[in-house]
Formats: sequence, C-alpha cells, structure tokens
Amino acid sequence: MKKIFLAFALILSRLIFAQTAEEIIDKNIENSGGLTNWKLLNSVFMEGKVTLGVNDAYAIKIFQQRPNLTKTVIKINNKEVPVEGYDGKNGYAMNYATNKLQIYPNYVAESFDNDFIDWESKGFEAKYLGKEKIGDIYCHKVELTKNVNKTMYYFDTKKYMLIKEVKKDETLSYGDYRQVGSIILPYRIEGTSDKKNGDYVLTVNSIEINKAFPPKTFKF
Repeated sequence: MKKIFLAFALILSRLIFAQTAEEIIDKNIENSGGLTNWKLLNSVFMEGKVTLGVNDAYAIKIFQQRPNLTKTVIKINNKEVPVEGYDGKNGYAMNYATNKLQIYPNYVAESFDNDFIDWESKGFEAKYLGKEKIGDIYCHKVELTKNVNKTMYYFDTKKYMLIKEVKKDETLSYGDYRQVGSIILPYRIEGTSDKKNGDYVLTVNSIEINKAFPPKTFKF
C-alpha cells in the first residue's frame, strides 16, 4: 500500500509541475500581448546601440521577418556594415579576418517566434523547477527540452515577463520592457557566454513592428 501511495504521489507531483509550467508560459504570452497578437506579428525593426566588451559601442539596426529572415547591421566609421543574416536560403556573417561577408553552409536559422510559442506542437517538453532569485527578482524556472537540447527560462513571479534565458552556449538577460503596439518587448538584452568572446549589451532606442521591408532587405 505504501509503494502504491508513493507511486501515485510521484505521478501527481509530475502532473502538477507540468501543469504549472504550462500555466507560467501561458501567463507570459497573455501578459506580453496575447497569443493572437504574437501570431499576427510579421516583422520587427530595432535601432539602438550594441556594446562589445568594455568600450566598443556601435549603432545597430536589426531586421527580422517571419518565418526566419534576419539581418544585423552596425555602423563603423559612419558606414553601415552588415555583420550577420539569413536571406531564406543562405546564412552569412562577417569574416573579420578578410573583412568580408561569408556564406556559412551549416548556418542554422532561428525561428521568428520564440520556443515557448506553441511549444507543445514544436515537440518540446516543459518542466517546472521551482523558484530562484535573479538579482533582486524572484523568478519561476521553466525548462524546455527537445531531444538533447535544453533551455532554462526564468519568468518573474509578478508580471511573468522573461528575465533570463540559459542555453547550452549562451545566456541572455532581458529587461526594460515597454509596450510596442499590441505587444510588450524588452529594450535591453545582454548576452554572455562561457568563452566571453561574444559578450554584448544591446540597448534599444526604438522598435517598429509589422513594418514592410523592401524586397532586397535580407539579400546577401
């Protein structure tokens, strides 16, 4: 009888955690604009400043369009220079040894939507791992797993905004959330890695959504 009770308690515990993880993700989507508005989002255009290391700061423009088109441009010596992108066929990035854009055959384009939009239909499993304090903010920890890939998400316990995202090779921190049309987006993103050679702070000045880009915007 004791073994049966423990097995039942374990199953019930897992069900509660799974439901809690789903509820936290749903709350984030709801509070940041709602699923319908996120699915109606077709493009994002950001302008701001990116700081690399301690003193290297550049004006930056980021173009993103559904389903996975992207382009990042920085200004060097008053000249706009593409540094990375995906045009629907080729992924490219700046080769700093030659100071030229180079096509990368194994470039993996990221989805326009984040992983927790329709996470179940994408094949992810969600697990609630309790609470943790990030700086001065108490957060819910939710782990999304697909095959061997795991990503940890930290949502603040009050507004359910995404505070931190921990991937295998990179950690992203989000803040300064603001209303942009019908959705809420972060105006500050900090990226760090174990190697420390790609650390950056992105400070956004303006965001436009559902902007119509010229046809050649993303071309290599």
